[in-house]
Amino acid sequence: MIVDAHHHLWAAGTGYTWLDEPGLEPINRTFTPAMLTAELVAAGVERSVLVEGGRCDPAEAAVLFGHAAATPAIAGVVAWADPAAPDLAATLAAYRALPGGERLVGIRAQVQGEDQNYLDRADVRAGLAVIGAAGLAFDLVVRVDQLPSAARVAAALPSVRFVLDHLGKPRIRAGGFAQWRAAIEPLAACPNAFAKVSGLVTEADWRTWTVDDLRPYVAEAVRLFGPARLMLGSDWPVCLVAGGYGAVRSAMLDALGELPATERAAILGDTATRVYRLPA
Repeated sequence: MIVDAHHHLWAAGTGYTWLDEPGLEPINRTFTPAMLTAELVAAGVERSVLVEGGRCDPAEAAVLFGHAAATPAIAGVVAWADPAAPDLAATLAAYRALPGGERLVGIRAQVQGEDQNYLDRADVRAGLAVIGAAGLAFDLVVRVDQLPSAARVAAALPSVRFVLDHLGKPRIRAGGFAQWRAAIEPLAACPNAFAKVSGLVTEADWRTWTVDDLRPYVAEAVRLFGPARLMLGSDWPVCLVAGGYGAVRSAMLDALGELPATERAAILGDTATRVYRLPA
């Protein structure tokens, strides 16, 4: 089973204000389930995980569940919620009661916009424990300087499944390999931490990146996490600022290099299916 473990859908003018930043004009428009399905079919991808898109609004969840309910390929939804909210448990229960809410497989918050030690806060950790107790994974969208706190929280909450988005957003265009490797290694040492090989082309130079720019980061991720804790994601349509769905996917597959069939299968779908507990 081939799974795209990370993509988004959004409608223009519905609260995704970050899309107004200069340079994001190619993706500051509506992306529909039909557009996604066309990309998946062309790439031979059978299932996908739809991830919140930075709107940071509980009302977005109903829209995403609606997309999942109407789109057979969308096997799971990672919705937004504030881990520090006192009513978090009620929010999760309300999500599951919505039409399509049975597709809820994870929660994400925009941690990358918070301070360096946000994940060390007691109220945040309490909320992450609630998310784990609800049987959901928590997606970590973090900066490189936040990776140490991500490692600390993963070690402190061993029963919670943490999924690192975009390999922690290494600063590829700035040549930040050594800094990234030192920061990600403690997180990779936590058996409850998983990672997505995704979003790398937008951390490289959007216009001049090559597979060779990505290869060291992917190889190190395979070494540190192992295929059983890695999954492949497109980060479509964000990736469009640097390349089309097919081109980006081909580059990531190339960067993986030669792997035994079982290890490649894990990264291409088995890990995502297991970690997100996607329905059969």
